[in-house]
Amino acid sequence: MASVSDVAAVDNRLPAATPAAKHRTAASYSNPYLAGVGLGLVLLASFVIMGRGLGASGAFSSAVAVAVEAGNPEHASENAFYSGYLESGVGHPLKSWLVFEVIGVALGGFISAALAGRLRKTVEKGPRISTRGRLGLAFVGGTLMGVGSKLARGCTSGQALSGGALLNVGGWAFMLMVFVGGYALAYFLRREWR
Repeated sequence: MASVSDVAAVDNRLPAATPAAKHRTAASYSNPYLAGVGLGLVLLASFVIMGRGLGASGAFSSAVAVAVEAGNPEHASENAFYSGYLESGVGHPLKSWLVFEVIGVALGGFISAALAGRLRKTVEKGPRISTRGRLGLAFVGGTLMGVGSKLARGCTSGQALSGGALLNVGGWAFMLMVFVGGYALAYFLRREWR
C-alpha cells in the first residue's frame, strides 16, 4: 500500500504529508456492504433503545430555536416553528436525543479518522476547481439540502433512512428525489472531478 506522501506526489489534490505522518499509511476503507449492515443494526438499536429512529436536521432546528429564543424570546414563543422545538416535552431543547446523536456522530467521525490515519486538514476536490469554488459548491449544496430537509420534514437520516425502514412513502419519495437530483447535477459537475 502506498504511503500518504507517495499518493500526494502522484495526486496533487492531496496535501503533502506532515513529517510525523510520512511513515503512517491510512487504513483501507470499510466494506460498504458490511457498513450498511452495521448502519441497519444501529438503526434497529435506536428504535429498540430510544423508541425512535435516526436523524440530524432536528438537532440543528433545536439549536436555531434556542439561539432565536436567546436573542428574541417573545418572537420565539409566538412563532409556531420555534415554539414547537422549545416546548418539545423533553425539557431543554438541547437535551434532545437528536442533539446528542449529532454530537456523537461528529466525535465518532473524528475518532475513526484518527484511528484510520486519515485525520488531516484537506479539501476533497478535483483538479479543475479551486478550493474556494469547491467550498462554495459545498455551501450551496448543503443549503439546498437543509432547505429540502425542512420542506420534506426530515433529512436523509430521519426521512430516508428511518422513514424508509418503516416503509414510509414520504421517506422513499424523498430518497428517490435525492438520487434524481444528485444524478441530474452530476452531469454538470463531474468535469470538476476529472
